[in-house]
Amino acid sequence: DEDTSASASVLFTAVNQLNLGGPLAVQDKSHYITAAQLNLRAGKKAMEMSDYETAYSYFDSGISFLRKKHWQQHYALSLELYSLAAKCALTNSDHTSLKLLIAEVVAKAHFFEDKLDVLYFETCALAISSRLPESIERGVEILSKLGIELRGGGSRMEACVQETKDLLSGYSDDEILNTRRMTDPTIIMAMKFLGKMETGMTQIMPGSAPHVMLRIIQLSLSHGMSPVSPIGFVHLGSYIAKLGDISEGYHYVKLAHTLLDRVGSRESAGEVICFGTSVRAYVEPLQAALKYHDEGYAAALASGVNLQTTREKCAKVIDFMYERKMFIFMTQLQCIQKSVLKMIGTDEMP
Repeated sequence: DEDTSASASVLFTAVNQLNLGGPLAVQDKSHYITAAQLNLRAGKKAMEMSDYETAYSYFDSGISFLRKKHWQQHYALSLELYSLAAKCALTNSDHTSLKLLIAEVVAKAHFFEDKLDVLYFETCALAISSRLPESIERGVEILSKLGIELRGGGSRMEACVQETKDLLSGYSDDEILNTRRMTDPTIIMAMKFLGKMETGMTQIMPGSAPHVMLRIIQLSLSHGMSPVSPIGFVHLGSYIAKLGDISEGYHYVKLAHTLLDRVGSRESAGEVICFGTSVRAYVEPLQAALKYHDEGYAAALASGVNLQTTREKCAKVIDFMYERKMFIFMTQLQCIQKSVLKMIGTDEMP
């Protein structure tokens, strides 16, 4: 839309000029907050354009305009600037800034619920830094404080899948797709932790992952659908297919994909499409299934996946697999690595 693009350009130009002068150029004290608010708007607009480095620079500038006692006098503005800056720092792999931002929010936020965003970014950072067990344990602790207990959930995959199927037996597909949207902000954040843990546990604690899937679907049915809900359904489809029923697994994978559009957010699209494609490939022509992989890469990129970080991690894991003679897994990962390199703009293999 040309009008939207022009409006964004005017906003960026105005805020850039403002930031050139910086806090020292402000003469009227009331203008400090106006400058911080304008930087917040510009940062959000940059995030909408998936430019997280520029967005971070705006949030950082906005923070610089805040004066002493800003946490007491402008709490909501301070919390939003620091939380969004932390999200951008995570996406940009700026872990030093991320730690400082998290520490500030944890120290100054009035309520535990207000800390959940940055605590979530902390668990993501731990996972990205190859500290997956710490990430999962941190998530378990936070969820426990929210009244969602995962310890002791050691049911076998078959039992969890059957319990989930029994739970869903009272709902038609249309009823699931038309379930109300989740509105409780605390439960929405709890779902984000569960979604992140489902992915992590699938890699290092596969016996516990189905229990997390069950909790995602339970919360979705009782509190409404969130952007994380499709993750629960796509993993259910994956588990059912793994147990031998490809047809029913495919059904839940398609349901998860449709649910992505119904929840009004593509936040979890990358993961849903990635896991779903592994089941679709058993049913649909390979060419059709590969289109979903392309869509998944694009969705993950739009939600803030850092390709340079992915490139570095792929190279390290491939070296590890080569040393351990894990050649089958290494070959599979090299296919992903090649796709990442193409998205960056180079076909040159390391």
